[in-house]
Amino acid sequence: MTTKRTFKRPPLAEVEIVAREDHTEDLALVWIEKPDGYSFKPGQYCTIGHDGVERAYSIASAPHEELIELFIELVPVEEGGVLTPMLWGLSEGDKVTIRPRAKGIFTFKEEKQNQLLVATVTGVVPYVSFIRDYINAGRSGHHFYILEGASYSDEFVYDTEFMNISAKQPELVTFVPTVSRPDEAKNVSWDGDKGRVNNIVETKILDFGLSIENTIVYACGHPGMIEDVREKVTPLGFEFLEERFWKDD
Repeated sequence: MTTKRTFKRPPLAEVEIVAREDHTEDLALVWIEKPDGYSFKPGQYCTIGHDGVERAYSIASAPHEELIELFIELVPVEEGGVLTPMLWGLSEGDKVTIRPRAKGIFTFKEEKQNQLLVATVTGVVPYVSFIRDYINAGRSGHHFYILEGASYSDEFVYDTEFMNISAKQPELVTFVPTVSRPDEAKNVSWDGDKGRVNNIVETKILDFGLSIENTIVYACGHPGMIEDVREKVTPLGFEFLEERFWKDD
């Protein structure tokens, strides 16, 4: 005779949206309350819900921060969006649910001195948490090379933060944004790198003088980008870590 086990999911917490900042029509920063005792490692994700629909979102804030910061991309209903269209109708003071535990293994690996962080748009979120936590802890000895790709320059929501850190601590952060549609009107004033971020990875590895002995490569964002970066760096012998999510709906 076998005994059937039943497992109860931990209860949800209801938290308030404390602030919201819209950057484009489909990109927004959202800050929500952190439940008492809620903990996470930089790079992990939380599970947010509304009206019974739940999705996972990587956390941009560092563990020491008072609020949980999320960078969310709207997926329209006609493209299969379920939760984000609901979230887009919410504002400060509205409530969402959060699962009691953060999860994920896409976390900072300190064994290698050089951290090559490759992302597309919202895929940059775990790296924000990495770096904020690293600075808060007063650590040193690592260098974070952030390569972020987007279609348009207004999608680089954390560019000012990264550039400010790089200006103050050039030994800590190097930030390279690149746009994949440089000829479109929205990018008319763009004078930075051009092309898809996965297509500049090999060049930047050479430019930065990164070696397999002292470098780990991370990729987060569009699955096509992740696949291409993996195919480029793993045959060279680089340690590679990925986080796959794309337009969580």
